[in-house]
Amino acid sequence: MSDHTPPDHLPIAPLAYENEDFLNSHDGRIVRILAEYNEPLARFRRERIEDTVVFFGSARFRALNVATSELQLLENTGSSEAAPHDEQPAAPGEDASELKMRRAEAAVEMAHYYEDARKLAGMISTWAATLEGPRHRFVVTSGGGPGIMEAANRGAFEAGCKTIGLNIALPFEQEPNRYITPDLNFQFHYFFMRKFWFAYLAKALVVFPGGFGTLDEMFELLTLTQTKKVANKITVVIYGSNYWNSVLNLDTLVDKGAIAPKDRDLFTFADTPEQAFEILHSGLQDHLKIRPKSIPPLPSGRAPSDQDILGPDIAKTSR
Repeated sequence: MSDHTPPDHLPIAPLAYENEDFLNSHDGRIVRILAEYNEPLARFRRERIEDTVVFFGSARFRALNVATSELQLLENTGSSEAAPHDEQPAAPGEDASELKMRRAEAAVEMAHYYEDARKLAGMISTWAATLEGPRHRFVVTSGGGPGIMEAANRGAFEAGCKTIGLNIALPFEQEPNRYITPDLNFQFHYFFMRKFWFAYLAKALVVFPGGFGTLDEMFELLTLTQTKKVANKITVVIYGSNYWNSVLNLDTLVDKGAIAPKDRDLFTFADTPEQAFEILHSGLQDHLKIRPKSIPPLPSGRAPSDQDILGPDIAKTSR
């Protein structure tokens, strides 16, 4: 017979889905991953989002009026901390180092990309708002942070349209920009789940000048398209040919046989919002299906499902 005595009262165990210790453990990782798929899916359905136009670009660029007055570069992408003083752009009238002077000149140059992204996002959103149907088409989407991301969300917001921010939790403090539609403001832990939602709702991608993150995201989607892992055609516009041709010589990939000549057609350069809009408008026509205000019964006779009525257009893969 056991010598120990049972407790007078045993508390009720927490439900598995309310057990924070489990949910935040290694064993709970699969639940967290599934949550980062299902929770956004539920919100996209509720907000009647069908598909998106994604904007990538640097988090460091600012609006023109800021760049010409009190621009302060951040320490890191999405960080709320400022970079060291000797890395900041020179202030007007400051007797500064060559680096600070170059940063000041570049800040004004890069600010024009912010304004172009803002204008282009507004043009896309204004046009998309005229399309008939029960769902929102070609919703402007960004990574949810500052810089070009803010510019894209801002342009859509100023057009009076919904706009999506797919933010990522990073080791340093960051906040979503204030132009994101509140019910479409997302925070992800896993980069690959965030990339899933960038890729599988996108019908078009606009890549503005940026750094490592922009390059990573751009080549991720180009690779998915090149390898036909995404069945839907994605129109890719690389914005700012002078910038990108000075950073990357993409034609060398063709010359050296690293990619096929036809892979060069996966993207198109643009240098003005009007030029970019013309390319996007032409490409998006392939996906444009004018739907009635309500969806009639399907040919099979079954009633339309939530996916048929409200669900986003999750792009099919090869299998």
